[in-house]
Amino acid sequence: MAKAVFPGTFDPPTVGHLDIVTRAAAAFDELIVATGVNQSKNRLFGPQERIEMLTELIAPFPNVRVGTFDGLLVDYCRAEGAGVIVKGLRSAADYDYELQMAQLNRRMTGVDTLFFPTAPENAFISSSWVKEIARLGGDVSTFVTPAVHSRLLGKF
Repeated sequence: MAKAVFPGTFDPPTVGHLDIVTRAAAAFDELIVATGVNQSKNRLFGPQERIEMLTELIAPFPNVRVGTFDGLLVDYCRAEGAGVIVKGLRSAADYDYELQMAQLNRRMTGVDTLFFPTAPENAFISSSWVKEIARLGGDVSTFVTPAVHSRLLGKF
């Protein structure tokens, strides 16, 4: 398979995201880890901080690069020449939501979605939970990379 896009907010990137990057990088010739840069959304980390964290995360993978998009993901995929969107699934609830989006994206542009089930040890990890636990002083060091952990500690 040629080129795929793994989109997300990545606020912050977690070890669950790293697991999907690792597996998708092995499955595709090129993988773009793309973060949305919509300024109207309230995020803990700004666009540049998320790009920096993702750049650190993907450093071991020569066929992976970081991208950004503002607008429709399928338009970004078309502009990049990517025919596949990669999504990680933690639960049936994720599947229900992502399936509708995948069907809509395919109908609009022909871009397919490939689902990677999350590794069981990462199934409970979400960026939202990581931020909440960190905000309340809990230890999230096993849920994120050391570089991301340092950035989280700097925020709280």
